[in-house]
Amino acid sequence: MTQLKKQLGLLDVFSIAAGAMISSGLFVLPAIAYSKAGPAAILSYAIASFIILPTALSKAELSTAMPCAGGTYFFVERSLGPMIGLFTGFAGWFSLALKSAFAVVGMAVLIEVLFSNFLNIALGQIALKEISILCCLIFTAMNIVSVKHTGRFQSLLVAVLLIILAFFVFTGMPHIKATKFDGFFDTSWRTTLATAGLVFISYGGLTKVASIAEEVKDPGRNLTLGMILAWFVVSVFYILVIIVTVGVTTDVELRASLTPVSLAASKFMPTFGFALLAIAAIAAFITTANGGILTASRSPMSMSRDKLLPKVLAKVNRRFRTPHISILLTAGFMICSIVFLEIELLVKTASTLMIILFILDNVSVIVMRESRIQAYRPQFRCPLYPYLQIVAIIAYSALLIDMGRIPLSICGLFIVGSGAWYLLYVQKRVTRASAVMHLVERITDRQLKTVTLEDELRDILIERDQIIKDRFDKLIRDCRILDLKETCDAEEVFRQVAEILAPRIDENKYVLLEKLLAREADTTTVVQPGLAIPHIVVEGENKFDVVLVRAFDGVKFPKSDTPVKTMFFLAGSKDERNYHLRALMAIAQIAQEKDFEKSWLAARDTEGIRNLILMSARKRDTAN
Repeated sequence: MTQLKKQLGLLDVFSIAAGAMISSGLFVLPAIAYSKAGPAAILSYAIASFIILPTALSKAELSTAMPCAGGTYFFVERSLGPMIGLFTGFAGWFSLALKSAFAVVGMAVLIEVLFSNFLNIALGQIALKEISILCCLIFTAMNIVSVKHTGRFQSLLVAVLLIILAFFVFTGMPHIKATKFDGFFDTSWRTTLATAGLVFISYGGLTKVASIAEEVKDPGRNLTLGMILAWFVVSVFYILVIIVTVGVTTDVELRASLTPVSLAASKFMPTFGFALLAIAAIAAFITTANGGILTASRSPMSMSRDKLLPKVLAKVNRRFRTPHISILLTAGFMICSIVFLEIELLVKTASTLMIILFILDNVSVIVMRESRIQAYRPQFRCPLYPYLQIVAIIAYSALLIDMGRIPLSICGLFIVGSGAWYLLYVQKRVTRASAVMHLVERITDRQLKTVTLEDELRDILIERDQIIKDRFDKLIRDCRILDLKETCDAEEVFRQVAEILAPRIDENKYVLLEKLLAREADTTTVVQPGLAIPHIVVEGENKFDVVLVRAFDGVKFPKSDTPVKTMFFLAGSKDERNYHLRALMAIAQIAQEKDFEKSWLAARDTEGIRNLILMSARKRDTAN
């Protein structure tokens, strides 16, 4: 599998997340929200901002544990299984791509408004579609050529957008009239909360950036910090811009306006203000559309990697290191949507799907944590677990009720279609065990036949932390591991280890047993309570091997009062003496890690023990 190039930093993450949030939610929805809740629409936006936070934090945890392309699809597939993951992948791709298509259309409409207002040129519907398609093709080309350049372009647009919005806020504040907020508390809480559900979609773009986690440098820092900064900055701008908009316009004007922020700007910056905010709105729609292609295209690519879709969609361009086939498919769907579909209804459907995906994100965190997979090691852990996730699931479920029958019916068709595709195409190709199966295993005490998820998460962690495997890692990958369930003495363990080592290092098992017994009789190899490192020198050259032993009930060593539950057996020839010392140092570092013994005993089987050692944070000796 070809990895995508890591080339996005903190600024890129912030810009993609922020740009995806600022579009119709700021430049169109305030008028609709005001018509429903009056001045209390400001409070609705604040509530919606806090409702999105649990999912942002949950997704930050999942992204830092599994920084892979695909975002929600990847998290849900690994936690809940391929059938639900398939629905998630299709739903996420559809939702992001369609909202991006809507942003392109919105941008074309604003261009038409500028042409008609300032140049007296009416472009007409055909020209609008042509502009939309042209913009879509430009964004597609940018995404194929370079993710880094796409990120820089996004950063530039977001910077321009935030500067214009800051200028609007500071210039408009002195013109606010307190009387415009009369009746703020007259609106019922039910109406205010319902309006919060309406504008909640405005914040949905925040979590899109998780789809490109594989391309982010230092995801543990940059993903989490970038998402939180984007949430805070955009939330503040949303509320301040709406305060100014409500405070400078009349009730009748605001309720009827399709461009409320530009209308507000025209009150204290005539002509110039309208044009400036229209340009800002165009920049906002560009960031949404451009970021949408970037993030949406990672879903089919990730699904293809997992054999849920044909493998051609996983192809990565050798020159640009971007998933060009997946990008082209996403762009093609967007263009078809622009030309043929009734966008408004499908955007509402996309919003419904997005809320369902948010529910699944929060469920995924609960499943991953409760499965107790050792290789699940997020660099950021969501606070207030699991209460934050439970509250979010309840809140999002309540929002779904208000989305309407048709969008929910279309979501049902997505579920049915995903199930059919799973049965016809996926079932015979995928045998991966999800985290929910590990959870079932823990509850029922029945062992799974496969540990593919734990192994995969181990490899993801090694890639995330840029661990360069050394000789000791290679020894651990190939070594034998004894997992003793019954009580036995040290001599019996030595006998079993000698039988394992004998054919591996070409030595007589009785000679090995005598050496192990003599070594223990001479000086105890118990280096700390519960840990022993028996190590011997054997005849020959270029010989070195390791055997790991776990004993749940402990093994009684002759000169130790504490039963030994962790044993590292080392056997090497004289010419390997220097490496013998390095291996002892590596084991010492591993044993000193926090909660090592607890994790050692909690490992599900011998492969879990192996993964625990391979994922250790010890300093690697890359010279050997």
